[in-house]
Amino acid sequence: MSDQAQPIEVERVQTGVRIEKRLLKVLKGLAELKDMSLGDLLEGIVLHSFAGKAPFSQATLGQIEQLRELYGLTLRARDSHQLKERR
Repeated sequence: MSDQAQPIEVERVQTGVRIEKRLLKVLKGLAELKDMSLGDLLEGIVLHSFAGKAPFSQATLGQIEQLRELYGLTLRARDSHQLKERR
């Protein structure tokens, strides 16, 4: 028996999600660092969050902080319900 998990077949759909510009840059940068697609990264974050688990190691959190600085992302979790789109 192999220790490697078997792939799970899923059906993916295209979506038109709007997201804060600097946040998207950080997510794309992280996906690139991890050699994965943005969609795969987002699925992993959401699945971990739904299970009440942290999606990132300390090393990855360090990479995220570097990307946040690079792209000027100052928003934090506490800001999530305060965002208003610029007109």
